[in-house]
Amino acid sequence: MKAILFDLDGTLLPMVQEEFIEAYMQVLVRKLCSLGFAPEGLAKSVWKSTSAMINNDGKRSNEEVFWNTFHSLVKEDTGRFREISDAFYSGEFHQVKAATQDNPLAAQTVRLARKKADLVVLATNPLFPGTAQESRLSWIGLSREDFDLITSFETDSYCKPNPEYYRCVCRRIGVKPEECLMIGNDEREDMHPASGLGMDCFLVTDWVIRDKRYPWEGKTGSAEELLRFLNALPDRKEGLT
Repeated sequence: MKAILFDLDGTLLPMVQEEFIEAYMQVLVRKLCSLGFAPEGLAKSVWKSTSAMINNDGKRSNEEVFWNTFHSLVKEDTGRFREISDAFYSGEFHQVKAATQDNPLAAQTVRLARKKADLVVLATNPLFPGTAQESRLSWIGLSREDFDLITSFETDSYCKPNPEYYRCVCRRIGVKPEECLMIGNDEREDMHPASGLGMDCFLVTDWVIRDKRYPWEGKTGSAEELLRFLNALPDRKEGLT
């Protein structure tokens, strides 16, 4: 196997998505208000800017789409927040960890995947900057060094569930979709688009997000069952990278 791709939220990082989003928005809006942003409509502006990234057509980075949209909505100098964005996502953002749970199997699972595939990718929806991706990884004992590629809003121009997101990941790491295993917890955002490109897929059910329009009937199981599934795969050939 050439590559194993992991979703983060709800897959490696246990959470109820709605609770995580609510906690994140509270911390973010509080920070923006401390910088002088008017509180009225801030959350709605962030949501609209996030929606613009989800609908990105690939012509600009998600980062550019977010900030251009946000600036047009709040009519204020967004540069003030952009300047301290990394500090926020490596600082106050850690308060949001309280809305997630520990995963003692996360590090073991990712390191086992490295024994099974040439490349291991954190294929988390690129709606956050890289600093935020790294902060969330730290909550489960992982780091940037555990992955060959981490998608983020600075580096990506598509989002899940757009199949182009997965196609671009494959291009960046130089593999074909059918040479990949995608591991996620969301039928619509992970299983449907990835399998549609030919990726093998495994749905993790501990914090699963179902979608009646895209029911998954392929490989599935708990985090512990995923670990057993990976362990049964043949080890990668030594000397490949």
